[in-house]
Amino acid sequence: MTVWYEVRGTVAVLQLDNPPVNGLSHAVRLALASHLERALDDPLVRSLAITGTGKVFSGGADIREFNTPAMLAQPSLLQLIDAVESAPKPVVAAINGVCMGGGLELSLACHYRVATADASMALPEVKLGLIPGAGGTQRLPRAVGAQLALQMISRGEPIDAGTALAYGLIERIVSRDSFADVLGFCEEMAVRNQRPRLRDRVVTLTGDRDAFFAAARAEVAAAGRGLQAPLACASAVEAACRLPFDEGLAFERKLFIERMQAEESQALRHAFFAERAAARLPDVPESTPERPVRRVGVIGFGTMGGGIAMSFANAGLPVRVLEQKPEALERGLATCRSHWDSSAKKGRIGSTEVQARMALLAPTARYQDLADCDLVIEAVYEDLAVKQSVFKALDAVLPTGAILATNTSTLDVNRIAAATRRPQDVIGMHFFSPANVMRLLEVVRGDKTAKDVLATVMQLARRIRKVAVVSGVCDGFIGNRMLEQYVRQSLFLVDEGASPQQIDAALTKFGMAMGPFAMYDLAGMDIGYAIRQRRYQERPHVTYSRVADRVVELGRLGQKTGKGWYRYEPGDRRPRPDPEIDRLIEAYRREIGLAPRAIEDEEIVQRCILALVNEGARILEEGIALRAGDVDVVYLNGYGFPPAKGGPMFYAGRLLGWPRVIERMEGFARNEHADPRFWQPAAWIRAQAQEAGRA
Repeated sequence: MTVWYEVRGTVAVLQLDNPPVNGLSHAVRLALASHLERALDDPLVRSLAITGTGKVFSGGADIREFNTPAMLAQPSLLQLIDAVESAPKPVVAAINGVCMGGGLELSLACHYRVATADASMALPEVKLGLIPGAGGTQRLPRAVGAQLALQMISRGEPIDAGTALAYGLIERIVSRDSFADVLGFCEEMAVRNQRPRLRDRVVTLTGDRDAFFAAARAEVAAAGRGLQAPLACASAVEAACRLPFDEGLAFERKLFIERMQAEESQALRHAFFAERAAARLPDVPESTPERPVRRVGVIGFGTMGGGIAMSFANAGLPVRVLEQKPEALERGLATCRSHWDSSAKKGRIGSTEVQARMALLAPTARYQDLADCDLVIEAVYEDLAVKQSVFKALDAVLPTGAILATNTSTLDVNRIAAATRRPQDVIGMHFFSPANVMRLLEVVRGDKTAKDVLATVMQLARRIRKVAVVSGVCDGFIGNRMLEQYVRQSLFLVDEGASPQQIDAALTKFGMAMGPFAMYDLAGMDIGYAIRQRRYQERPHVTYSRVADRVVELGRLGQKTGKGWYRYEPGDRRPRPDPEIDRLIEAYRREIGLAPRAIEDEEIVQRCILALVNEGARILEEGIALRAGDVDVVYLNGYGFPPAKGGPMFYAGRLLGWPRVIERMEGFARNEHADPRFWQPAAWIRAQAQEAGRA
């Protein structure tokens, strides 16, 4: 059953029942249309209520039908909405929780809307590179005004029931515990015998219309990092202000089809599905029992440890934070409070919430105080011996069944686990800095990591609002192993004649959140230096540029010292070119006997991005990553890869094409300085090209 039908008194109740989000699949649309007609034909029915099961009214389109004929099969959502809006009896949307996308568009077609206090309403299509396509951009401005509608549509963020009531999107907040409020409201509307339609309203907009939309376009363009869908949202809302309803609806449909066919939407939809697929592990079924996690421990209260502790406290979990130095503990607590105070000033959390979260942090200097923790994460210096000593200490104090996690970004999780008597309880949880902000969590599965440990950590990631991707054990896991090749090529490009500024500019124009050299300065040059020194010993056969080492050896460690690849003024993080770096680069080129050449921006972009792709393909061959989509999720959520390009593997395969990728790599292999061995296309890539040729 996809839609339940029941007559209660004089009210026909149509209840969506299509788990997990009451998606508006073709079967649901058919059933709704049939039950609507049935209710309208029943002389005993004077009004109708459309609602959902559980805590979801409707999450909108059924994602399982994306790119299938069922998505457009009749009745389409537009046809269903037209039937609801033109019904000769009052139709009430009883919003019982989550109401998003097509679900909100359906409710906007109803003559009235009521909602439970915990309801959440949004038009999030922009996050898939789309605009609402079933009248949402035309009806929502008529319901709440142009300002709030544009904010909701261009950002895709939800509003709560209180806001919806204040702006007139809903008429009443009703009880969740009893349906009597809804039935009573429906009966009132039947007596009133009016069927107001949002399409008949005029959009309200305070101030000058031209100035408002000019400013709105500038704002969404700045926030959108090159994405076109937010600008299309602004155009559609403007059409609601300027055009009659039917003309605005036609304009919305035209923009929706354009966005649906655009590469941007293809990339964002790929990312949407890839993120959900990343949570599914073939050998760890959903029925795998999870271990309870009631209290978390964090070892180290620096930038990373503090961010990790905040992530758990934000989710309401108590955290014991271990730091040996009292001044480091005090500094860490002050930093956490400062972050939360800032959030409170911006209205993101209440002032009482700041105190509640601070109360969840319990500082200590003793390992014994971690004995009641169900999960402990170490975030200490990136040195194998240091981490092994921490795990030996944890092994001695933690109870049976506790999970021991390392935040290492590159080191061998198996060797860390071997320092304990319980390697089955050890796992990698690689957070990204700042950990309380960045969404990505690399979950590193050791050779002996138990399945219930993996299941627990994947579920915990959702609890703290992280996107978890599972990686096998190798140097750097998925993200940093690929980043090494990106870094190598960026440094080879400097050796060959490009400047750090040119490389950064080319890659930010491509869409990366930051150029690589600005990124190195932000992260701290000493971190990369330490990793390279280890790799020089472990991989003597691999070619590296040493120009970055020369920078560090001058004491230039990035923003924290005021100088790195760039120089920085006190209190200002804007990178400025420094002639000292130019001289250093020129001297290094003479040292290695390489005459500089002019390098086009296209070569910079293709060498750096395809370096990610080739290493990503090798990671897939080795089984370190399960899916190409997992690699894309890592780079979209942890490394600033442009969302409109869908991740490095999607970009290479769908936007460039695998044959062209091979051609470019074979061209780069002819450049001796760029490491010809690396540029042999991975077997995985050749297999993709062959498969594409057969399709």
